[in-house]
Amino acid sequence: MSGPPSVHDPLAEISALRMKSDPTWVLRVGALFSSEPERWLALRKLTSYGDLVAAAQEQSPQLERGQLSPDALRSGLEAILMTPGAPAGLQWLQESGALRACLPELDATVNFSQEAGRRHKDVWEHTKQVVWQAESRPAVRWAALLHDIGKVKTRSITPDGKVCFHRHSEVGARMFDDVGRRLGFDGPMRRTLRFLILHHLRPNSYLDSWTDSAVRRFTREMGEYLPDLLDLSRADITSRRPGRRQEGLENIDRLSQRLCALRSADAELPLLPTGVGNVIMDHFRLPPSRLIGDLKRALEQAVENGELEARQESSYYLPFVEKLLAERAAEPCLCQE
Repeated sequence: MSGPPSVHDPLAEISALRMKSDPTWVLRVGALFSSEPERWLALRKLTSYGDLVAAAQEQSPQLERGQLSPDALRSGLEAILMTPGAPAGLQWLQESGALRACLPELDATVNFSQEAGRRHKDVWEHTKQVVWQAESRPAVRWAALLHDIGKVKTRSITPDGKVCFHRHSEVGARMFDDVGRRLGFDGPMRRTLRFLILHHLRPNSYLDSWTDSAVRRFTREMGEYLPDLLDLSRADITSRRPGRRQEGLENIDRLSQRLCALRSADAELPLLPTGVGNVIMDHFRLPPSRLIGDLKRALEQAVENGELEARQESSYYLPFVEKLLAERAAEPCLCQE
């Protein structure tokens, strides 16, 4: 029986990579499979693939904590993550035992079901698809790989048989603290990945009924991480139900369009109505002073923070101004007699 015609001598390059004294060959083979998934598919059909897996399983434990520098381990894993065929490399890591050695938190998701009797709802299968769908940027790919590690510790089943994972994003973010240190991420990347794992569900909760202030508040809270978070949320939609994935993608697109529209409007038009300063002075019987400017700036900040709506009638802002004035009056006087 002839071998698969699409891959010539599929074991040749892998045999050259194998080194008994260097377990990182297991990671390099994963990167090879990620860059050439067809090679992995061809090898899986050969009896020699079992020998390759056995050899990898024998050496993979050496990849555990302390056996390899964090930089080398992270770089080896990232070489797999950043390729278009990442799921093939990730599956190799799982079969070879390298996933258990490097990322036991992720290995625990293998065969961990999200819904009874539905194979595609396996957390590991879902994770590989999210990685594959994610934008090829390190932060987004790493977050895609680790976003659901908290599910193993949070799964519960309701009396009617529904599977729930309450607060799995918070638990996953805490679990990442150890992963981040173990893999030697620098401070900025650790903060980025922790934030993305913690908030990965937020964009998918968007509703068209959100007010402009709610959208502004969301923008402020997500801050610099917003572009990566939106891309992660798009990748996290993996439903096979007809139209469900498209519906989810369209919802995030509407949120993104709303964010852009608000930014454009805020750049072109003032946040507060013309003459609001005069209305404040008349209503509270205040003379022209620096206080009026301070109150207007406080109103603008409240709009940017999502506490108030922009460009409303001047009377809309008076209760907030009244609260600001009451807080000022309650402040202790620091003047010396």
